[in-house]
Amino acid sequence: MVNRLAHITRAVLALTVLGSGLAAAAGTAPAADSARTDHTGVRLVSAVTAAGAEPTLPFGIEIVLAPGWKTYWRSPGDAGFPPEVEIAGSQNVAAAELAFPVPHRFELFGLQTFGYGERVLFPLRVTPERPGEAVSLRAHLRYLVCEQICIPYEHDLAFDLPAGAAGLSADAPLISAAEALVPDDGARARWRVTGISVAGDQLQVSAESAGVPFRTPDLLVEGPSGLIFGKPAVDPALDGRSVHFSLPVERFGNAPEVATSNLTLTLVEGDHGLERAVRVADFAAAATPVRTGGAGMWLVLAIAWLGGLVLNVMPCVLPVLVLKLTGVLEKAGAARRDLRASFVASAAGIVSAFLLLAMALIGLKLAGLGIGWGIQFQQPVFLAVLAVICLAFAANVWGWFQVPVPAFAGGIAAAADSAEFRRPRRAAFLQGVLATVLATPCSAPFVGTAVGFALAAGPVEILAIFLALGLGLATPYLAIAGFPALVGWLPRPGRWMRWLKHVLALSLLGTALWLGSVLVQQLGWWQRGQSDDSIAWTRFDEQAIAAEVARGRVVFVDVTAEWCITCRANKEFVLLRDPVRSALGAADVTPMLADWTNPDPVISAYLAGFGRYGIPMNVVYGPGAPRGIALPELLSSDAVLAALDAARRSTE
Repeated sequence: MVNRLAHITRAVLALTVLGSGLAAAAGTAPAADSARTDHTGVRLVSAVTAAGAEPTLPFGIEIVLAPGWKTYWRSPGDAGFPPEVEIAGSQNVAAAELAFPVPHRFELFGLQTFGYGERVLFPLRVTPERPGEAVSLRAHLRYLVCEQICIPYEHDLAFDLPAGAAGLSADAPLISAAEALVPDDGARARWRVTGISVAGDQLQVSAESAGVPFRTPDLLVEGPSGLIFGKPAVDPALDGRSVHFSLPVERFGNAPEVATSNLTLTLVEGDHGLERAVRVADFAAAATPVRTGGAGMWLVLAIAWLGGLVLNVMPCVLPVLVLKLTGVLEKAGAARRDLRASFVASAAGIVSAFLLLAMALIGLKLAGLGIGWGIQFQQPVFLAVLAVICLAFAANVWGWFQVPVPAFAGGIAAAADSAEFRRPRRAAFLQGVLATVLATPCSAPFVGTAVGFALAAGPVEILAIFLALGLGLATPYLAIAGFPALVGWLPRPGRWMRWLKHVLALSLLGTALWLGSVLVQQLGWWQRGQSDDSIAWTRFDEQAIAAEVARGRVVFVDVTAEWCITCRANKEFVLLRDPVRSALGAADVTPMLADWTNPDPVISAYLAGFGRYGIPMNVVYGPGAPRGIALPELLSSDAVLAALDAARRSTE
């Protein structure tokens, strides 16, 4: 193993030479709120326009770096030193604490360093000696920037805040966004450390996620002098819900044992971070046990079954169920055995389709691709094939099946038609498959909960929960198969059935036209505007949410798609009607629209952060709910208005 102290020694010597040769570069210009060098631009900024009466004032130091250059985190790694701020000469300033956003790992010449490239804003939390009075901040900043060489810089920065009411400045969104990047205890990303131990010269750390999944996580460990922690071997679970790290540890001199040392763990995934102080020897006693057990799984399976049952009355699936019952009425004189076989075949088609869907999602998950409920509707080929199938079924109902249908697109429908008289069980099976396919763009009570749990779990759980969903959707079919006498409760066949068949055919035709409209939008041939919404939607930007909340605003996020029927129902019956429409148009509300019609990894990650894998999803943010209030799949005016009021209330 390469001796890291040798690398560090060489780096320190190099910095010493550069520091002596570039003393002029440090600069001794008069204090100002900004400074520039050949490689950096620096600003001292404030989130407020006056001191107000706050016990802590939100400042920040922004460093903009030239391309290819970087600066350092509080623990820079094998080389470098962190930014330092001294406040000598300030007036009415008791203390100033520099906070560090989530860092990134850099590798150069075998050295591991941690820091930032391009641009970084360090929150600076200033505590006045006498809150309510004017503050004169004088900040002497020392920092290091590196590319092929390293250059230390120093600046004297100044910022004066008058006394008075503390309004928000133009830089408040930047500082709020930077504060959101400072690692917390895991609450924002819904992470937790579940295990830490020492095995030989390896530190073993495990973590779990109930929110933001682990895709390319990293772990940075800080400890006493003389303990050096190498780059971890990372083993994330396939579903992104857990991760295990194994870090090599080197001890030098009189460094303490790792097991008895106080360590700081910083877990990083993209812009999300968790920070936790731990002591290996004490962790086992303090760790929260992981809840397991069959009772929880049985509850989820019951929820999945209820969700599948409710899907039968959703607008996506209802035409297929009614079409099935109409076919039964036409054969009212058939033997009960034949009726039972027909409904069992339809139920088998439903369950088989759900299991195939589950296996497809498991395959995508194992491949590391995004997954979700209804994501096949983001694929134009799928939409085109399904639209042709719906047209074929409508033609079948109208008795027009002699109209030729392309074999590559109408194979399933043609099979259903040829089987109508010769192989009725196969036709019933295919009707069950169609019911499942049409169900997937629908969300309903219990469905989102079950699907979210399934897709966050492993392959066995996915199969079990999708089986329960399929059994729920198939329950009406199985009920009639078990009790064929239920058919006798339906009206007797007559001329009204001819009109009903026409209505059902029109519903299938409408489904095909709707699928076609989604298809042309996905292909970019036509875009349906939002002018009919009468709501001033802004484009979804997760990073902008924190900035809006920092300004005291309420943010309403609507994750929707053109293929999501439940989303359209929520919009037409709740969002576009008063009093909700007026509430979303209030001066302090920012409505954000996240369009998931086409695949979008940013929106997929946002959904996963709430443990959701399907839509609709609506979330309300505000000063009283900075982490968001997730609303149920089926909206109501009372639920939306209550969430807006709760988010509007300040937590102070």
